[in-house]
Amino acid sequence: MGKRLYVGNLPYSAGESDLESKFSAYGTVESTNLIIDRNTGRSKGFAFVELASEAEAQAAIEGLNGTDYDGRPMTVNEAKPMRPRGEGGGGGGGGRW
Repeated sequence: MGKRLYVGNLPYSAGESDLESKFSAYGTVESTNLIIDRNTGRSKGFAFVELASEAEAQAAIEGLNGTDYDGRPMTVNEAKPMRPRGEGGGGGGGGRW
């Protein structure tokens, strides 16, 4: 099973093929998922990239985190597990606006 990475602070011009090209220098890219805003159809500026192994993922983090991508310092780190919908966040009740 591969290792999933969070890739943030991307320029809006970034595409999945661009990401695959950058990350393939560090190993086998199993998937890329650029997050798109449903309303505008434009990139939200972050993505998830899955590499084949932990070692490849670590090499990509060390090699790409903080590097320039079209004038923006890219953030690359281990993706956190997704929370099921309806959990976490939100403040709970009481009081008036």
